[in-house]
Amino acid sequence: MFQLDLLSRTPVYEQIINQLESFVLNDILTPHTQLPSVRGLSVELSINPNTIQKSYSELDHRGIIYSVPGRGCFISEDAKSILSNLSRSKLSSLEDLFSELKVAGVTKDEIKTIVDSVYEKGAKL
Repeated sequence: MFQLDLLSRTPVYEQIINQLESFVLNDILTPHTQLPSVRGLSVELSINPNTIQKSYSELDHRGIIYSVPGRGCFISEDAKSILSNLSRSKLSSLEDLFSELKVAGVTKDEIKTIVDSVYEKGAKL
């Protein structure tokens, strides 16, 4: 399920968070789907259970998952909408980036070409 790069500069717990969020956005994990247990996932990935617990705690804090004592962690009903709203909030920083690119001499057509290319390839997270 998870593909971890132990040599990456991105901490392992963030890689787990990012991949799980990607699974939700791409409908691989749907609301109320149970996540692997902390212990089971730590054995499967050969990493410390505290690392997985840190990921799950952060996802719970963000409202992406919820936990049921004695049963485990599950994808929340609102997970996809929460993640979509977070992504949409990045539009203002994108506008700032476009302004910088315009000042640097990058043309509108160059930006459109890149945007079209990204949308043709599909989602890549």
